[in-house]
Amino acid sequence: MTSGNSRLTFGYSTATLIAPDEAENQFNWPLCYEAENLLLERIEAFLAQNSFARILSERMRAETGTLFLDWVDHLVVSPSDEAAFREVGFTEDPLGENKSGLQALWHPEAMLPRVLLSAKASSHPSALAIRPEFVAEFAAVHGITNEIEGEAFSRFRKVLAFEENDAAFYAIERRGYRGYISQPADVKKFLAAREIWQTRRRRWDRDVKGYAYSLERLQDVVDLVGPDLACHLVFEEERAFWQKRNRAAIEQKRRQDSLGLGWANHDHHTFRSSRKHFVDLMRAWEMLGFQRRERYYAGSQAGWGAQIVEQPIEGITIFNDVDLYSDETWIDFSREPLSPEEKILRTVGLWVGLHGESFLDAGMRHLECRFDYELLREQLAAAHIKTMGRFPIFLSSSRLSLRVSDGPCGQSESPG
Repeated sequence: MTSGNSRLTFGYSTATLIAPDEAENQFNWPLCYEAENLLLERIEAFLAQNSFARILSERMRAETGTLFLDWVDHLVVSPSDEAAFREVGFTEDPLGENKSGLQALWHPEAMLPRVLLSAKASSHPSALAIRPEFVAEFAAVHGITNEIEGEAFSRFRKVLAFEENDAAFYAIERRGYRGYISQPADVKKFLAAREIWQTRRRRWDRDVKGYAYSLERLQDVVDLVGPDLACHLVFEEERAFWQKRNRAAIEQKRRQDSLGLGWANHDHHTFRSSRKHFVDLMRAWEMLGFQRRERYYAGSQAGWGAQIVEQPIEGITIFNDVDLYSDETWIDFSREPLSPEEKILRTVGLWVGLHGESFLDAGMRHLECRFDYELLREQLAAAHIKTMGRFPIFLSSSRLSLRVSDGPCGQSESPG
């Protein structure tokens, strides 16, 4: 943390990755199959050398319906692989600081693991790390007794799970940080900030008072730990609040916790807002370092739209839903206040009328995670949890995300 011009700066800025105006006008999101396939080849080479990781990858599918790829944080490959990775879209990772000074690469257009280049690697990656929510829980579940590197609640923690055939398998834990260097944590500030958000009042007789109060509490959290770490702990609490009231979420979390994984496979979080308070919701995300991405409109019959925002340091994406009229699709409704709802409530307004504001007493509408789509549907059906069919546009892909809730008390699920 550095201080200058009476302003505190905590770690990296989200602008280190992409300029806000560029992110907001980025509408081309390629599929990046070549990059994914290259990573899968390297991961398969690693799994062939490390039996612990290979067995875990099989258990992930069989017991949680998830794919090993979606848990991988990074892998260490040979410098001879650099050209192949660059050819499929990888480039220098501006946040990839590490003690060994290894060159770090990432793919700016895809949700894919990062890559480090090391001469220790040969025909297979010399190391691979997955990212569960908490490394201590992962270690406890799997009987790993190696020392965990990095202090509790710090920005980066790592434990060696198993090493075999010059292939080291790690589990790592992140908090508001994209590099590879541990740093002592200010545990007192972290716990104080978390408690502020855990104990905030959610139910109000008037939403305007609830927003004013919550934004003040959010500023207190940011002042204590900075926007990136604040983003981490706020969404950890938002997931916990949502999960307590959703049977499907409780069941899937139980399955993932049985392997010590937690919710680290999240794809995006969805919040719903009244028209009146949509700009207030955007203000909250700005405080946590989120950048606006694309806006979209679901059509005149649906009558609603969304502003997507992303916090690239913490890796959180939010879909923010709000009712819209067709003549409002060309305005920046994330910055320009919308007129209040009319007497007839539409899709999002009706949901908010029934449950409340997502930012306040209703909680998230849903959490969307990455799974083996068809496999998870079969597994949830065995637990008597119904799911909707996939959207036709995604029929060619089996690596999909699936919502594990609809509404604060829902029990049916739908595809992302």
